[in-house]
Amino acid sequence: MSDVLHELERTTYLQTLAPQMLSGPIQGMLLRLLCQLHKPKSILEIGTFTGYATLCMALGTDDDAHIKTLEVNPELRYISDAAFQKSGLQHKIESITTDAVKYVAKHPGKYDLVFIDAGKIHYSTYYDLIFDQVNPHGLIIVDNTLWSGKILETKTDRVTKSLRAFNAKAHDDPRVESLILPFRDGLSILRKL
Repeated sequence: MSDVLHELERTTYLQTLAPQMLSGPIQGMLLRLLCQLHKPKSILEIGTFTGYATLCMALGTDDDAHIKTLEVNPELRYISDAAFQKSGLQHKIESITTDAVKYVAKHPGKYDLVFIDAGKIHYSTYYDLIFDQVNPHGLIIVDNTLWSGKILETKTDRVTKSLRAFNAKAHDDPRVESLILPFRDGLSILRKL
């Protein structure tokens, strides 16, 4: 499987305009480990990009797990679909090209783990939409919550303000235990009580 992930990383860097959005090996290993420890049967991923994180989570789950992954950009689908096929894990993955806000609002589910890594300005909206769909003791994992350190600066751009608001919302929510891991671009892990 490391060959498939390596090839996917290389393809992402060769064929996309923002390859730095790839989760990458370290974050991928953490996602896989969290899945091995938590044993989720149902996962919602908001933001597939090229599927690296999806595959890492699929690697960490049992064979009967199901990952529903949402990506708004249809031009990335050929990369992720090819990687899912090569991995032999495609039976665990349902890839949907859609706007996540509209989809989650219209298609409620029940999830043991939700991974949010899509439009940063919508993080608070995603959180509000999925919260009741997360099973008790489920995990909500959110990428890019340190935003290259900008959340600690006086930056007032729209994305930074949105991420600050999300971080405050998650920190102040008594329904979760939360932690921001300060590696890569910040990864928040929230456990629903």
